[in-house]
Amino acid sequence: MANMSLKKVPMPEQDPEVRNRNFSEVALGYTGEMAMEEARRCLNCKHKPCMSGCPVNVRIPEFIMHIAAGDFEKAYETIYDTNSLPAVCGRVCPQETQCEQKCVRGIKGEPVAIGRLERFAADWYMENIKKQAVKTPRNGKKAAVIGSGPAGLTCAGDLAKMGYDVTVFEAFHKAGGVLVYGIPEFRLPKDLVEKEIGSLKALGVEIRTNMVIGKTLTIDEIFEEGYEAIFIGSGAGLPTFMGIPGENLNGVFSANEFLTRINLMKAYMFPQTGTPVKCGRNVAVVGGGNVAMDAARSARRLGAENVYIVYRRSEAEMPARIEEVHHAREEGIIFKLLTNPFRIIGDDNGWVCGMECVKMELGEPDASGRRRPVPVQGSEHVIDVDTVIIAIGTSPNPLIRSTTPGLETNKWGCIVADEDGRTSREGVFAGGDAVTGAATVILAMGAGKKAAKAMDEYIRSKG
Repeated sequence: MANMSLKKVPMPEQDPEVRNRNFSEVALGYTGEMAMEEARRCLNCKHKPCMSGCPVNVRIPEFIMHIAAGDFEKAYETIYDTNSLPAVCGRVCPQETQCEQKCVRGIKGEPVAIGRLERFAADWYMENIKKQAVKTPRNGKKAAVIGSGPAGLTCAGDLAKMGYDVTVFEAFHKAGGVLVYGIPEFRLPKDLVEKEIGSLKALGVEIRTNMVIGKTLTIDEIFEEGYEAIFIGSGAGLPTFMGIPGENLNGVFSANEFLTRINLMKAYMFPQTGTPVKCGRNVAVVGGGNVAMDAARSARRLGAENVYIVYRRSEAEMPARIEEVHHAREEGIIFKLLTNPFRIIGDDNGWVCGMECVKMELGEPDASGRRRPVPVQGSEHVIDVDTVIIAIGTSPNPLIRSTTPGLETNKWGCIVADEDGRTSREGVFAGGDAVTGAATVILAMGAGKKAAKAMDEYIRSKG
């Protein structure tokens, strides 16, 4: 029987005053009964508009109908057929601007909770089914993937399913890319990422860590090892700074470093263990995206008493997901909007002791279409802080492009590639943040998926 409620089945969550002192997952997930109730809100539309909003082409109405019928295993298998990381996508994809935005139930009420249902199917399968992935018979061809983030893992998984011997070269000591070093434990538990990667290994994907391409090996040397095509999914891990006085003081972090120390160096285990990141009592996070929210919420969990989001535009222009902003406010994060820092102040010992800011107002739209912030004269003021985290963006590391002759890049240092990932170097493909600059996990996965298909066509064309 259809569920015609105008609202989604609510997602159980930790209480804000409890969760802002721990790194356990905020959202607790649906029970089987909740998932079935929510799935029955799906109308199984003939034209399936939700699928047009999914970069990896998940057969959304089909997997939801399996959940509605109580066949959770089949629901997972339907998702996994096109999406190698369903537990990840169910948690961190911006469904509200993709599949759920296209849902017809959203015309007169809330859309079907597609992301929550995808998460449920993945979690249920991991907990209840112990099947080993079935390897596709090998075709004798080798393909390489640089980077084990969402783009690289997706590309590797699809190529393995096609029968290729796939090797992933990862610079860090642990696979997962931004999924393990960038996204906090309370949004994406690391054991889930490890399980998703384990599924890819079961397909036959080999992952070689501590391989810094451009140093340990070059693109040309990988080809010399017999690989017939290479996918570059090395992400955008080079942090951007503001170029203001005081950014070299002790107590100033890039969000990239701050979150890496928390995730890969396990500061999230604080206070059970010592923490490898110094987080003061008063913390300012500069920026308004999801990374800024992650850094601010992490600082709160590390014991900061006052955490400020300092953003030069208004909340309407803030690029972070609405859900992340909502959770941050619930957890006590203080928003200082229309505020821009122009100097970080240090004490006699070289440590941060304040940040000088100016109030802003919105003027005419800039090239991005958002109204340009302009300073308000006479509004200079100081925020008392002892830690500053800069979260205003990242760009691709220049190492690969500087060691790969003939690889075209643009003025931002991003690799130039067509919509299928083909670059200016024959046999070299690229996708994800290395091409677009910092974007979403699911867009990177979509790029990895398209590139895998193009790599298969390229290798087969060679005979």
